[in-house]
Amino acid sequence: MDAPTQPLLSPAYVKKTPIFLSSTKWVLKIVMWVIFIFWATLIFLFPAEPVNELFEKWLQLSSGTVFGITGSIFLVFSGPILIIAFLAIVYLVISDSGEEELQEKRTSNCPRFRLWTFPVLVDGPFGVVSAAEFIGILLFIVFIIWAVYSYTLKNFSLLDEFQLPSKLECYLMLELSGLRFGLIGLFCLAFLFLPIARGSVLLRLVDIPFEHATKYHVWLGHLTMFLFTLHGLFYVIAWAMDGRLLQEILEWKEIGVANLAGVISLIAGLLMWVTSLSPVRKQYFELFFYTHQLYVVFVVFLALHVGDFIFSMAAGGIFLFMLDRFLRFCQSRRTVDIISATYLPCGTLELVLSKPGNLRYNALSFIFLQVKELSWLQWHPFSVSSSPLDGKYHLSILIKVLGEWTEKLRGNISNFCKEKQELPFQPHSKITASVEGPYGHESPYHLMYENLVLVAGGIGISPFLAILSDILHSARENKTCLPRNILIIWAIKKSNELSLLSTVDMESICPSFSDKVNIEIQIYVTRESEPPLEEGKINKTVNSSVFPVLSGRGLSVLVGTGNNIWSGIYVILPVLGFVLFMDLLNIYYINPFGINAWWYKGLLFVLCMVASVVIFGGAVVGFWHLWERRISESEEFEDNQMKIGMVQHINGSMEDKESSQESLAGTSTIQYGCRPDFKEIFGSISERWGHVDVGVIVCGPPTLQASVAKECRSQNIRRRCHDPIFHFNSHSFDL
Repeated sequence: MDAPTQPLLSPAYVKKTPIFLSSTKWVLKIVMWVIFIFWATLIFLFPAEPVNELFEKWLQLSSGTVFGITGSIFLVFSGPILIIAFLAIVYLVISDSGEEELQEKRTSNCPRFRLWTFPVLVDGPFGVVSAAEFIGILLFIVFIIWAVYSYTLKNFSLLDEFQLPSKLECYLMLELSGLRFGLIGLFCLAFLFLPIARGSVLLRLVDIPFEHATKYHVWLGHLTMFLFTLHGLFYVIAWAMDGRLLQEILEWKEIGVANLAGVISLIAGLLMWVTSLSPVRKQYFELFFYTHQLYVVFVVFLALHVGDFIFSMAAGGIFLFMLDRFLRFCQSRRTVDIISATYLPCGTLELVLSKPGNLRYNALSFIFLQVKELSWLQWHPFSVSSSPLDGKYHLSILIKVLGEWTEKLRGNISNFCKEKQELPFQPHSKITASVEGPYGHESPYHLMYENLVLVAGGIGISPFLAILSDILHSARENKTCLPRNILIIWAIKKSNELSLLSTVDMESICPSFSDKVNIEIQIYVTRESEPPLEEGKINKTVNSSVFPVLSGRGLSVLVGTGNNIWSGIYVILPVLGFVLFMDLLNIYYINPFGINAWWYKGLLFVLCMVASVVIFGGAVVGFWHLWERRISESEEFEDNQMKIGMVQHINGSMEDKESSQESLAGTSTIQYGCRPDFKEIFGSISERWGHVDVGVIVCGPPTLQASVAKECRSQNIRRRCHDPIFHFNSHSFDL
């Protein structure tokens, strides 16, 4: 496992990007950065008096248009993020191949630090925080402090003008403070929904997968609800001190904010906030999940509370989330065939799902799975354990049997297998599931590193099996841009979990793989002091069944890394439809009939958003589905032939999995009764691999992530000039 003496990619192997496309991508990048900086700067400086004056002048100039003040505010605060989404679509279409950009990142021979992969904070309320994330947190903190300071000065200045009695000044100061906190919270709300749009073009643009972006939503959710709670609390205190609490809470004004709607929205938000706190979420996940569906109540009554023109300040991110949610709803209506189910001795199920040949995903992707026989509402995330190169018409996932839902799933599959054995010639209903995804990185970022350290805890080995298979398939085909050194560190509780390695037969995928890739697997069995007598039989399965599938009921290509052109049309058309609906509404209803009620106009605003998503988005989904079906029908014969071969291959692999034992034995070392010493392991890597970039990917519990991140940070801080740079990446999913 010595460091390679020759660069992995020589200029002869690097595919050159056409100058026109490369220039267009750079122009798009610059334009998107300029728009984003303008948008963020406007929000940051909005509390300043000069910016307020400019904004008021803009409203005066544009108030005579058909869209009025609402359209002007929407264009300034929500328009930029939608324009960036449009440009991101063009950028993704141009970058559809993705290979050139990945190769460009790998051609650098000089290891360097990256803000996104350098852990700064390890222990604390934020978990593992990279340098880039730390900068983002600081900017938000500075914005909150600056906004509170600026608005407080304005409040005192306003009170000085009125010369009110001290008691009235106190009431008014509390109400003004509540108003300011509500406005700051609204700015945070503009960002809140962006990270949880799972198939969002914005996440794909910056190549941040949903499971990673979830923590940004968590951080922003805590901050937003803290500000909205202060907003309501200051008003409640002022009203209670003045003896008009009940009157104000029940008030529903036509002109002005509707207090009762705000109370309902805040209560819904507080219920979501309390049940999302870590202790509650971990102990009562279903309570957290079901309560979080109150976001619909929260958003709708927020619009009724503040009216259309104030709500439009945060509408851009909410609209993109609505588009994503509707698309996921359409995708999840399709049932997906389970081709095979294998029950491993460690209590883990391996499911193989049918998928169409034109559905793309990466080795580090994941899906959301629902089995209606178990629950109509529960969706569970699972990492994909197969490489896209394993097969064109299927993907695999590993499910560890831990809770009630997974126990029921194992029971259903066991009962199905018994029925097949007892009545082999009788017709049986297929086991089906509904799937959202696959989601993941836009590009296979594990190929960015020539040297990889993969750290897994228990079932966390699942995505690394996909990585291993992906690299071996590519090595067999002599592809460039592949890792040369791979170290897998796997901590498990008991040795029966070793059977998970049987799902990848390295020698059959790439014969003589050791000549092309240096692979070392270090396994730590923490709860056993010595090997069991049956250690040599780690690949034996307890129960398995294959269900021949020729109907073609595979995953839908609507979400995930699907067709970029259709994805772009799906975003652009509903946005234009929303503008059209608002235009027609103002021309033929609001202006002629003199509609002035804030809450009613807020309701109409939300209804236009929903209508544009359902009508225009639904039309695109319909045509997209017809296009997908046409493609599938044109390849129907080929699909069936491939699926017959695939079922035969799965049958054969179940019978011959013992052959993988020899290839694993040559690359694996197993230690019992101990945990990995990351200081020793990373020190050994530094001596052997030298001055290179080392990609460290962790999939496991938070304690494992923190331990690895701490050692990466320590090694990078005290590194010498000839030592490697460790780049920390996390693949753990935690809702």
